[in-house]
Amino acid sequence: MVQLTSSSVEETERLAARLASVLVPNDVVTVAGELGSGKTTFIRGACRALGVGAPVTSPTFTIGHRYEGRSPISHLDLYRFSGVSAAEWGDIEPYFERSIVFVEWPEAAAGALPPVRFSVGLEHLDAESRLITVESSDRFLLEGALRGADARL
Repeated sequence: MVQLTSSSVEETERLAARLASVLVPNDVVTVAGELGSGKTTFIRGACRALGVGAPVTSPTFTIGHRYEGRSPISHLDLYRFSGVSAAEWGDIEPYFERSIVFVEWPEAAAGALPPVRFSVGLEHLDAESRLITVESSDRFLLEGALRGADARL
């Protein structure tokens, strides 16, 4: 686990870009945090680093967005779900095919998601600052993505 502090939108996006540098299709990144903590900002930074030129917005009301970058990217927002039924999973599953996938509010799909490469948590420290926690079961991948990152971006 790595914990870093971000004091701005730009710093959060830079951290996300570092993480994105090691992602490949079929990787799943969960992004958790309370409302307004910077989940979509983090995903936007990763998407920019992955070559997405289109606007990156929260898919809260559409469930998911697909973007084209150096590989297909899916951005899911499960805020409106309290759980994921088999029928709902059938609607969500295509987003995972050959894509790098970012999932906001992943708690709703606990146990249903494919293996997660990185888990990112964002917490308010104050109005501008966030504590960003990044976890991965692959310690070497985590170190490779964040090697040399300033503890306070």
